[in-house]
Amino acid sequence: MKRRRLFVFRWSRTSSTFRAIITVKVQLILALHGALTCEVENAMWMVPPQYAVWVPGQVPHSNRATPEAQVCFLFIEPHAAPMPDFCCTLKISPLVRELILVMAERGRAELAKPAMNRLVQVLFDELPQQPQEHLQLPVSGQPKIRQMVDMMAVDPARWQTLAQWAAEFAMSERNLARLVVRETGLSFRRWRHQLQLILSLQMLIRGQTVQQTAQSLGYDSTTAFITMFKKGLGQTPGRYLASLATTSQ
Repeated sequence: MKRRRLFVFRWSRTSSTFRAIITVKVQLILALHGALTCEVENAMWMVPPQYAVWVPGQVPHSNRATPEAQVCFLFIEPHAAPMPDFCCTLKISPLVRELILVMAERGRAELAKPAMNRLVQVLFDELPQQPQEHLQLPVSGQPKIRQMVDMMAVDPARWQTLAQWAAEFAMSERNLARLVVRETGLSFRRWRHQLQLILSLQMLIRGQTVQQTAQSLGYDSTTAFITMFKKGLGQTPGRYLASLATTSQ
């Protein structure tokens, strides 16, 4: 019997955390509404609405969805599409989104029909063309790095400087800076800004204003926050959110 190359299902619930089983199949996880955070062993991936995260087979990962999120999961046979062998966030085109929605509405038996197989092949042809976005935070199993991520996620306004963390861990700033670079590949400043970018997206998608988000992250001014956001994503928060809304229509 010919192995089915693709299986799709749609998930819609209130805020929830769920751990995916480790499967041979590759996963493409598309956020239709709300947002998703996908965490693998060495990175955390932010998935805004109309974006997707590509997760290779045999990669253990967990997902956290925002309230009232709607998500599509695609399980794909390895090598069915010429995609990376590493996790990445993809900006999904309207065509790919509609293809996925059509497939999500069909049952397993219908997906095996020749007409649907042709649509599946179009999807596999289009997926490699989707642009990758840098919406990931390098993390580590190293206890200090994990503690920094967890505590900054809960209270980002409090934990601002390397000096604060060096005092918390009773170590020198130089040694802590070296630890961050060794474990994440980024300087502390760049790493913290990347975490702030991911946290800000979560806050904005939940409905916080730009001003509220800036305050939650500990910025002295909204302008400074907007500058950081634009440097990371190429757009102001307002324009970025507007582009998400336009894409979902």
